[in-house]
Amino acid sequence: MFERFTRDARSTVTGAVTEARQSGAATVTEEHLLLSLLALGALDPLGVDRAAVAADLTAARRRGGMSRADEEALAGLGIDLSEIVSRIEETHGEGALATPAPRRRTLGASLRSALGRPDTADRTGSHHVPFTEGSKKALEQSLRIALGRRDNHIGTLHLLLALLSRPGTVAEVLSDHGVTYGTAETTLAA
Repeated sequence: MFERFTRDARSTVTGAVTEARQSGAATVTEEHLLLSLLALGALDPLGVDRAAVAADLTAARRRGGMSRADEEALAGLGIDLSEIVSRIEETHGEGALATPAPRRRTLGASLRSALGRPDTADRTGSHHVPFTEGSKKALEQSLRIALGRRDNHIGTLHLLLALLSRPGTVAEVLSDHGVTYGTAETTLAA
């Protein structure tokens, strides 16, 4: 499938891995794909404020990735999510729900450390960061969208449309900034 990706789409995927590494995340998420699209300027024709979208993603991460729909469902049960976040942050510090999961050491890394050899991540400056199930589904969806549009390639438009077609925080944040499937398709496909 990766051979169908345009240069910009490939840059988006590799940029998402870089975003995940820089944030210390254990996995590449749909959020990292969006941040990479923003960094490449793929949403600039839509008039999206990169900083505002990134800030909204950070706020969602601070809530533990809970979407507004999740927050409303909890509110229907009499649970105030912002109060829960505040209490957790009082106890564990600001951004406690947003901190990435710690990386697990592999047996090979432990052995290299015991033998006094540098870890492969130390030598190359990189390490394998797997994609979450959601980010894999978004990449698969981008292929379906390209095929549905009868395009022979997968570009940044297809990646964006895939992110918008999946429910969750990324689509919600984009919608809050006026980016919907329809507007993206109409504006960027022209």
